[in-house]
Amino acid sequence: MEIVLPDKSYEIIVKRHAIDSVGECIASLWQNKKIAIISDEHVFPLYGDKIQQQLTDYEVCHYTVPAGESSKSLEMANRLYDFLAEQQFTRSDAIIALGGGVVGDLASFVASTYMRGIAFVQIPTSLLAQVDSSIGGKTAVNSSKAKNMIGTFAQPDGVLIDPETLTTLPELRVREGIAEIIKCGAISDASLWKDLEKLTGIQDLLAHSEAIILKALQVKKTVVEEDEFDNGSRLLLNFGHTIGHAIENTAGYGTISHGEAVAIGMVKISQSAEEKKLSPAGITEKISAMNQKYQLPTRYQPWEAEKFYNAITHDKKARGNSLNIVLLKEIGQAYIKKIKLTEIKDFLIEGK
Repeated sequence: MEIVLPDKSYEIIVKRHAIDSVGECIASLWQNKKIAIISDEHVFPLYGDKIQQQLTDYEVCHYTVPAGESSKSLEMANRLYDFLAEQQFTRSDAIIALGGGVVGDLASFVASTYMRGIAFVQIPTSLLAQVDSSIGGKTAVNSSKAKNMIGTFAQPDGVLIDPETLTTLPELRVREGIAEIIKCGAISDASLWKDLEKLTGIQDLLAHSEAIILKALQVKKTVVEEDEFDNGSRLLLNFGHTIGHAIENTAGYGTISHGEAVAIGMVKISQSAEEKKLSPAGITEKISAMNQKYQLPTRYQPWEAEKFYNAITHDKKARGNSLNIVLLKEIGQAYIKKIKLTEIKDFLIEGK
């Protein structure tokens, strides 16, 4: 699969045991570079040595960050800048992001800003990163006010996805990735939704992960190629995320996973839209049932509408005094509705 953009194109390789061919992949992209592998304390011990052993033609170093959302910060980015400077990295050198969404977002943000930008490759090892955050060129760290508040658009030189890495994930991390797959089916691919209905559960999905990942990636590829900088159709990928990010923020980053928050957000925004006749009757039940099938939550407690509203006003999707929210016309077809920020409160009130 290839992402084709006006200023850059790159390949996405989805293949079991792809980790074993990292050296071949990197050699096709880069020569005469220093490479920094940025990973976390859980992932690097699993794959770091195997990757380094394949990069004998390069000067390679590595930096491991603590696992978890707290590492996605300006403070950690600054530590990485210092590390790269100490290793005498220049604009001709490169980074490999090896890990889940946190590592991918952090390492790509650092790559896009160190010396005004150096090359990087994504090797996502979590399901969420494989189907969503590793492609498309969004990089970010969190601020105290909002998730992903500080970031850039920077495309990788390539993405290498090995579904075998999913076998080492805790089930929680698998579930949160499934939330993004459910989202892809809901907004754009009714056949993917039907596939999810036919599968018996998490283990069956993992057995068919290569095909499922490719279908989810096709959804993202299409909208990224249409709207690289998130001003139009790419906003559809934010289904469930407006409320989801607010849940993450108010709960405290890392308290509830991104995927769980998105799952709840998809249900809540659909429930409110259904009540307002903006989405068809029964759509909320379909999403709730799919979440429950894959052991994802459908509600969050305590539900505090005012706190969520305050978090949403800092959301990146806000434009002036308005907000673009994503709603469903039906499973497989979404649309964007622009509403005033003050009106979002009405979507957050429980029990209407």
